[in-house]
Amino acid sequence: MKQSEIKELATAELQEKLGELKKSYTDLKMAHAISPLENPIQLRSIRRSVARVATELNNRDTQ
Repeated sequence: MKQSEIKELATAELQEKLGELKKSYTDLKMAHAISPLENPIQLRSIRRSVARVATELNNRDTQ
């Protein structure tokens, strides 16, 4: 997800998206541990998306 897309979402939607991203990251990580993924770069992009969403949520909480 791009930062501009993240800023447009409501806080509740961001929390829901964060849960979905974390679940998909753990699923991919487990699948990669069993057998190599076709595209291991997916792990990096999802991990970064989790960080972007978490950062935006943290910024909204502190303001």
